[in-house]
Amino acid sequence: MDVDIISEEENPMLHRTDVTFELSHEDATPERLQVRDSLAAKLNKDADEVVIRKLDTKFGMRTTVGEAKVYDTADYARDVEQDHMLERNKIGAEEDADAEAEEA
Repeated sequence: MDVDIISEEENPMLHRTDVTFELSHEDATPERLQVRDSLAAKLNKDADEVVIRKLDTKFGMRTTVGEAKVYDTADYARDVEQDHMLERNKIGAEEDADAEAEEA
């Protein structure tokens, strides 16, 4: 799976960079978490700082165009992003499990 950055736009008010990327893959469209990990590695960021918003694969094609939000820290991501996007990208899931374990 190859990730190519198409555009990056800084958004200092929300402490993030909006990234549009193109993904080349051999098999079916990769899972969101695989794409997130690959994009985070390409940008030298932690996976919890990257939120994949959209993946669009045309029927029969082996390329996917996607949109992601890359935050300065994972805390900014949790503050700004909607709960369902955090859940899809598995951001904060480890902390929730730790909090539940402490309560028990």
